[in-house]
Amino acid sequence: MSWSNWAGNQTMEPARVVRPSSVDEIAAAVKTAAADGLTVKPIGSGHSFTAIGLTDGVQLDLSSYSRLLSADRTTGLVTVEAGLPLHRLNALLHDSGLGLTNMGDVDRQTVSGAVSTGTHGTGRDSAGFAAQIVGLELVLADGSVVQCSATERPELFSMARVGLGALGVISTITFQAEPAFVLKADERPMPLDEVLDGFFDLVRDNEHFEFYWFPHTDLALTKRNNRTDEPVTPLSKAKAFVDDELLSNGVFELTCRLGSRMPAIIPRLNRVAARALSARTYIDAAPKVFVSSRRVRFREMEYAIPRAELPGLFRELRTLPEKNGMHVSFPVEVRVAPADDVPLSTASGRESAYVAVHMFKGTPFDRYFAAVEKLFQEVQGRPHWGKLHTLDAATLRTRYPRFDDFLAVRDEVDPERRFRNAYLDRVLGE
Repeated sequence: MSWSNWAGNQTMEPARVVRPSSVDEIAAAVKTAAADGLTVKPIGSGHSFTAIGLTDGVQLDLSSYSRLLSADRTTGLVTVEAGLPLHRLNALLHDSGLGLTNMGDVDRQTVSGAVSTGTHGTGRDSAGFAAQIVGLELVLADGSVVQCSATERPELFSMARVGLGALGVISTITFQAEPAFVLKADERPMPLDEVLDGFFDLVRDNEHFEFYWFPHTDLALTKRNNRTDEPVTPLSKAKAFVDDELLSNGVFELTCRLGSRMPAIIPRLNRVAARALSARTYIDAAPKVFVSSRRVRFREMEYAIPRAELPGLFRELRTLPEKNGMHVSFPVEVRVAPADDVPLSTASGRESAYVAVHMFKGTPFDRYFAAVEKLFQEVQGRPHWGKLHTLDAATLRTRYPRFDDFLAVRDEVDPERRFRNAYLDRVLGE
């Protein structure tokens, strides 16, 4: 059976596909794969751009292993099966009066996929998914099922919160949620120079700040999301449809298709799009503010850099399209995260800014991504594990102080490399 990811840039034909509906079935699949000399990789929604989920062995399709097991409103502890998509988790938590502290802007991933690749949102004080995990259940390479937390097998827990699928198959995840809350969203265009000059103030003054810059223009769309006790005042259905579906998806895809056929007009299209931006403010449940609809398909590279480097790096990045004769239709996205203590988290040990570049599906991206990646290397950037990059284990070891500690845990729990694939061989070594 042939499989491809959401972006269409990764494909595989596994030897067999197993669709477990229980942890015992996951363990049995791992044991059978070992007996047959096959590798094992779980797969979720296919939202990684890298080959992190590929295998020519046994593919574990976790779509039938996707229940909310418990949600305790008193403690905020929420336990879910690994194949549960984030958008369903959000709905179930809302029904329980709970919510996650922070989220990314896409909710189609499974919880285990989001956790394993280090998915994050933007937050002055609140980090990504890994920082919200308080317990994991893993199926190890020998088929054993283990629990881990800060007090039970703490070293395995520390590493597995962003484990790249290298340590075992995550079967359940326990998150520390909190009472559901609402956010006030303030979105407005600003001159890019003004955003960069005031970047640290904008981050300091808002719980969740991000911006999008339209290449070939001098404008950025800024987003400030902050908690509020004010009454919910969502966007009207008409406004939401026009802004988020018609313009951000329908019209944007048409302009991307037009630009891919006639690249020379992309700067003009971007200037028209940037001038059309307007301010809007609304108040809604946190998931409805955090998450955006993303139907236009693309390729993406994203790096975490030391936050202090962002303004200078971005001023150089903005010149790359013109310097190199490139035409870029997709906005560049910037978000932030506090330092965390997860060994292979891209924010491990340092306050970070995330810079994501995109190219429309089917458009050549190599030259643009290579030019941007060179800038990231100059500031010790760390690539998102699920997004395109060229780094290998030798370089990544210099970016992560506990890289070898991670490898030691991997040697302990998967000495035969049951969960390996070509991507992990590149980024972790064989």
